Amino acid sequence: MDQLRRLPRSGRTIRNRITVLYAVVFLVSGAGLLAITNLLAGSQVTQVAPGGRPPVERADLAAARTHIEQLEAQLADLRATQSRQLLVGSLIALAVMAGISILLGRVLAGRVLRPLRTMTAATRRISAENLHRRLAVSGPDDEVKDLADTIDGLLERLETSFAAQRRFVANASHELRTPLTIMRASLDVALAKPEPVPPQTLALTGRLRTELDRVDGLLEGFLVLARAQHGVLPDRAPVPLGGLLSEAVTARAADITAKDLTVEVDIRDRGWTRGSPTLLSRMTANLIDNAIVHNRDGGWIRATARTEDTSAQLVVATGGPVLDPEQVARLAEPFQRLAADRTGSETGTGLGLSIVAAIVGAHDGRLELHAPSEGGLRVTVSVPSVPAPSMAAGSRGAVGGTR
Repeated sequence: MDQLRRLPRSGRTIRNRITVLYAVVFLVSGAGLLAITNLLAGSQVTQVAPGGRPPVERADLAAARTHIEQLEAQLADLRATQSRQLLVGSLIALAVMAGISILLGRVLAGRVLRPLRTMTAATRRISAENLHRRLAVSGPDDEVKDLADTIDGLLERLETSFAAQRRFVANASHELRTPLTIMRASLDVALAKPEPVPPQTLALTGRLRTELDRVDGLLEGFLVLARAQHGVLPDRAPVPLGGLLSEAVTARAADITAKDLTVEVDIRDRGWTRGSPTLLSRMTANLIDNAIVHNRDGGWIRATARTEDTSAQLVVATGGPVLDPEQVARLAEPFQRLAADRTGSETGTGLGLSIVAAIVGAHDGRLELHAPSEGGLRVTVSVPSVPAPSMAAGSRGAVGGTR
């Protein structure tokens, strides 16, 4: 049955339709050319032959021959004139009909290929975040619809594959937390015994606990990333980006002091948006963590929340050496880091900015990573803005923030 469905459909294929259309165009053009040529050929050339008395019977044969030669020369000139007129007229008609054929052919080809342009534009708008969309091309059951149905089938398989991958990551991350909890509890039990614990055991326990914390943080990052990539945000509410920024900076005051960082926070415009308070809070925290961890001792951080046109923006900039723009563009991918001379730390999981990118995508926003020529990194998050809610609504649905 599949092979039968793939057989060409006689009379209704794009190839046959284009063939018929262009055949009609050229037939009409040829008919027009022939009509103009016949019209010009049928016109009479009004040229009067030189008069004179016809030769009389007594004229000698030489005079008659001379007169006949003159008539033949005049007839040849007349035929040459007609040929030139016919050639010029044919060239003019050919040029006119060629222009008309090109114009008509362009219009007809554009009309025939319009579904392909529609499919191209629709396909460009489909990404990993909206694989649920389909082309759903209507019309005759021809090659164009076959192509659209094939692309829709491919998108459906990709959506299923992506969903299965995200479910696996989420389920595996959740299930792995149980053995981690058991291992951490076992360490606590070993240390809680009444007899003295050897120093080597204490050191080993400390290292194991540190590694368990790193694995736990990695699993938590996977869970947040999977949730953000699913794009399911049931807890949408008005959220002030400025309030989240202030909370994130305040919660990391000890880390900022430890690295002697200078932090400038501008939240005069709180930048209200509508989304998941939990995910947006995690996004802001990751941005500040990234700015602190991947910074020099004694460096600086500038963070701003603002509203620009129809978007609420969160900008976090840090100083440092000049970075490679190509490497910076890959930072939003999982487990991507810059050179160790910038990071200066291996405590991160490599998921920070990828989680930010997923959360921004789930909120129909845009993430921009820019390496200024003077050095450092500037991260800009843009999400759709909403008007600031009233005080009563804000006290119920908004997330934190400082005045």
